[in-house]
Amino acid sequence: MARLEEEFVGDRERRESGPLGLGPFGRRVTRGDFLRKSAAAGVGLTSLPALLAACGGGGDGGSQAGGGKIPKSGKEISMDKLLASAKEEGQLNTIALPPDWSNYGEVMQTYTRKYGIRITNASPNAASAEEHQAVKALKGQDRAPDVLDVGSSFAPQGKREGLYAQYKNSKWDTVPEFMKDPDGYWVGDYYGVIAFGSNNDVVKNAPKDWDDLKRPEYEGQVALNGDPRSSSSAFSGVYAAALANGGSLDDIGPGIDFFADLKRRGNLIPVSVSPSTIQNGQTPITIDWDYLQIGYGDALQGQVAWEVLVPPSGVFGNYYCQAINADAPNPFAARLWQEFLYSDEGQLLWLEGYSHPARFQDMTERGVIPQNLLDKLPPPEAYKNIEFPTQKQTDAATAQISEEWGPKVGG
Repeated sequence: MARLEEEFVGDRERRESGPLGLGPFGRRVTRGDFLRKSAAAGVGLTSLPALLAACGGGGDGGSQAGGGKIPKSGKEISMDKLLASAKEEGQLNTIALPPDWSNYGEVMQTYTRKYGIRITNASPNAASAEEHQAVKALKGQDRAPDVLDVGSSFAPQGKREGLYAQYKNSKWDTVPEFMKDPDGYWVGDYYGVIAFGSNNDVVKNAPKDWDDLKRPEYEGQVALNGDPRSSSSAFSGVYAAALANGGSLDDIGPGIDFFADLKRRGNLIPVSVSPSTIQNGQTPITIDWDYLQIGYGDALQGQVAWEVLVPPSGVFGNYYCQAINADAPNPFAARLWQEFLYSDEGQLLWLEGYSHPARFQDMTERGVIPQNLLDKLPPPEAYKNIEFPTQKQTDAATAQISEEWGPKVGG
């Protein structure tokens, strides 16, 4: 982890288009972190401006390698043939994967070590909209991204615009139905839920549920991770509060009213959460994604008595999605990447980054998740009643927050 005196550049959701890039989010790394980790992983670095500057030429289009027809399902090709074709391509182009986000550094390193395929990771801090931009601008070039990791609201858009290829990986049936496109154009990869974090050096009685946040003892102590009109984690915190206070996925209004009440009480403070604000006591109680909260604990180990809790009411979650570029220059390496990510090995690597992989329930039922990983997470029962919004519900909530947050909460 980066030293706390180094600059924290901000979380990935702040680069998404407001709340529309919803998903579980990890901290972005400093430049020094990224260069060290990517060098260790053997991952090439390309910035988005440099990548798009190349769109005038220099590519030879998509590769067919030696695999012949590109499969639409893992059932259409053996792993031996897929691996042979991917190795012949010898290259995978990823985009928007910070190595410290959901343990992507180790994920990329393991893929390269396991299969001998080099990864070029373009613009690690790009947003989902920029991933789509790169697919369009670099179409037909060998620099184009082969695979994407986009917010759940962007995935249907990518399908509608014809940016994605169909592919159902061999573990498709074990991914929950709501987390995948029925036609195979995208599939959810990992998710998180809104949790409380408490600096127990400052907070003597940590809150256990949403109503506790109204206590007078928490005056000047409760913080969201940003403004819900521009930060997905803050937006999701408001959504979770709505679920806990008589609202629903169709009605975020009670969540807005809840934070308006917290502000009137003097408990809500307009400070965005970061390890630095936690360390210096500025944000003693935080509302953020679970795996980000757990990551804060890692960053502050031995410095702060940090506690993470998923409240029993208002369990709100969201996820990111994997997709393959319809015009991928390395189509077999792209499909091998997805097979790797959805294998038990790949899913456990994401879990090591504290995000819940899509196949978490299946792997829990089969008893293949090491206990030491489970011990770092809130108990499994905390995740039993997760509510995930649809695109229509997200759009309606976004509009309501845009209209009501300023007048009711301020800023």
